Amino acid sequence: MTAASPEARVGGAQIVAGNQNTPVQVSGVSAEYLAARSWALRGGENFSETDVRNANKVCLIGSTTATSLFGENVDPVGQIIRIKNAPFTIVGWLETKGSGSFGQDQDDIIFVPYTSVMKRLSGDTKFRSVFVQAESPDSISDVQTQITELLRQRHQINEGKDDDFTVRTQQETSDFFNANNRIMTILIGFFAGISLVVGGIGIMNIMLVSVTERTREIGIRLAVGARGRDVLRQFLTEAVLLSVVGGALGIGTGFWLAPLLTKFAGFPTLISNASVVMAFTVSAIIGIVFGFFPALKAARLDPIDALRYE
Repeated sequence: MTAASPEARVGGAQIVAGNQNTPVQVSGVSAEYLAARSWALRGGENFSETDVRNANKVCLIGSTTATSLFGENVDPVGQIIRIKNAPFTIVGWLETKGSGSFGQDQDDIIFVPYTSVMKRLSGDTKFRSVFVQAESPDSISDVQTQITELLRQRHQINEGKDDDFTVRTQQETSDFFNANNRIMTILIGFFAGISLVVGGIGIMNIMLVSVTERTREIGIRLAVGARGRDVLRQFLTEAVLLSVVGGALGIGTGFWLAPLLTKFAGFPTLISNASVVMAFTVSAIIGIVFGFFPALKAARLDPIDALRYE
């Protein structure tokens, strides 16, 4: 084990700097937290073990929080902010970390010594969690076992009793989210498949109505020498064109909604070229599959019966 840090949280505290204020997640950690999370500093320095022991009013600020309070690319180191009316001096400016596992902004954060949280902000006496960094990937299992044994001993859990805590590695967390993503992908694919079938049935009905209304036109074409495959090709082309236009409208709507979703809901979105090509391809396939039966029906019309149709 190379680094370990407990964590005590304040919750969504209101942070004030000058005439600016914003709700921010405030976490109490040790001086080893940045090492345990492999988190670099953009400016300033980390608070020390002395700050932790003395519950000093110092803090580290995330890039999103710094931008909200002080503006874009303004170095906040040395500035004073108020957390629950307690003044804290910013000693470090954190590098951008990005979105977390649940899509939350990890850079909208303030870290203070955990003793400062417990004594000055929350009054809690228990830690929410502990972050531990192993020396190497091969030693993770041993470290996990040692932590489990130590916590069972400290919590006085007898043999055969269930743990009242959870020790989870990054790999287990990654596997958990990957499993959830697979389930969500299957569910989304299922509903998308239903939508495609419903859309395909709609195209087929439209083409069947078109064949019925244009029966005399088809009869005239067949009577003047058009072959059945010519009529089949015509109606297949119309069906494919109908579905591709619908796919293009859907893609255009996606391009329009994606930035709005990112801006207002905070969800990062990415539209790849492969997904656009796939959408057009699927639209064309749906047009061919569901337009084939109406086109075949049109191609097989008897010219004489078609000309007599009213």
